[in-house]
Amino acid sequence: MNSSDAANWHKSTRSGSNVGDCVEVADNLPGRVLVRDSKDRTRGTLTFGPTAWSALVTQVSTHC
Repeated sequence: MNSSDAANWHKSTRSGSNVGDCVEVADNLPGRVLVRDSKDRTRGTLTFGPTAWSALVTQVSTHC
């Protein structure tokens, strides 16, 4: 089993209401946050450390 198998995915609150604009996040795994495109889940997953993820969310939130 890989880490994305145990992930508890949820749609990002910043994703649009349009089905085509969805980012899913899994933040239930120790030491990492996984991110994927819900339109094509087979294309891969980005992995962030919690500090990097928090910094990214802060930057995006202040610029959107």
